Amino acid sequence: MSLYLASLNSGSNGNCYYVGNERDAVLIDAGISCRETERRMVRLGLPLQKVKAIFISHEHTDHVCGMEVLSRKHRIPVYITGKTYHNGRLKLEPQLMVPFVAGTPVQIGDLSIHPFLKRHDASEPHSFTVSGGGITAGVFTDIGIACDQVIYHLGQCHAAFLEANYDEKMLERGRYPLYLKRRIRGEEGHLSNDQALELFTTHRAPWLKLLVLSHLSAINNHPQLVHDLFTRNANGAQIVVASRYEETGVFCINET
Repeated sequence: MSLYLASLNSGSNGNCYYVGNERDAVLIDAGISCRETERRMVRLGLPLQKVKAIFISHEHTDHVCGMEVLSRKHRIPVYITGKTYHNGRLKLEPQLMVPFVAGTPVQIGDLSIHPFLKRHDASEPHSFTVSGGGITAGVFTDIGIACDQVIYHLGQCHAAFLEANYDEKMLERGRYPLYLKRRIRGEEGHLSNDQALELFTTHRAPWLKLLVLSHLSAINNHPQLVHDLFTRNANGAQIVVASRYEETGVFCINET
């Protein structure tokens, strides 16, 4: 069995990641509009009917702004913690809201979704791995530091969406105010290119085939810079940079 992956959008203007097999799929976050989610999935040839659940990592707008309409229109259950729901002041139909607990896998068809806590400046932030047919893919964005949980779960992955938010020199020299620079660099902020590279080169599994670099800053990073940096250290993995303006292609990951 194979897993199919795509980024529908990745960045501070909206995040939405697709992971599925031949029958079922999930979305990790729904941070672009329902209409744009529909359009991008059509262009990728991914039927929205296959999406059986939406998993929400945290309440920031760029991860939830399309969630309510998408869930209501297509009757898709949303898996979300109570703190995330209430602190985000979100509105879901009760029958479409499903709580989850960190460390307890959720079964969606033949897919197993494993939520775990991470460091970020939100009420109860989580990252996720999705496993099926012996293949595991992870979504690791909005991370202040690479904690033990992130390190462990990356080490299980055949494919991963990994945050590389900012270049340290570009952030330092850029126009952001000092408080915002400190927030981004802090232990509950975002991973820099160098932090993400160290995580990747030190803790990746030898069987990791695909790395999709995600959640790049529009001001403090550049796609070519990130692509070149990671390609020099890819060691056989395919390196892709997710766009903040359009979807990636669909990637098929299997054991062979």
